[in-house]
Amino acid sequence: MSADSARRTVRILTWIGLATGVIGGLLVAFPKVLPVGGPWVQLTLGVATLVLAFRARKTGIAEVEGFDGRLSLFAALLGFLVVFFAGQVAFGILVAVANP
Repeated sequence: MSADSARRTVRILTWIGLATGVIGGLLVAFPKVLPVGGPWVQLTLGVATLVLAFRARKTGIAEVEGFDGRLSLFAALLGFLVVFFAGQVAFGILVAVANP
């Protein structure tokens, strides 16, 4: 992969990762928007954010000279926060279903 292609790939992955993280964060902040299946959508968005952010970091570190990964690192941290808070709600739902 050429350097320009790698830069473009890193940029696309990072921005899509940030977008999914922001959407997941908004759904965590406003859980009533998706009353049914909300935590599962939030978890999916959080995991997608993590995958995209770490894929961007991997590509950037390996193929881009002078890679500055602060934005992809921010996306990864955002993904961890979304997974953490959505996971708490999802776990609570699973416990409530298991103990009638």
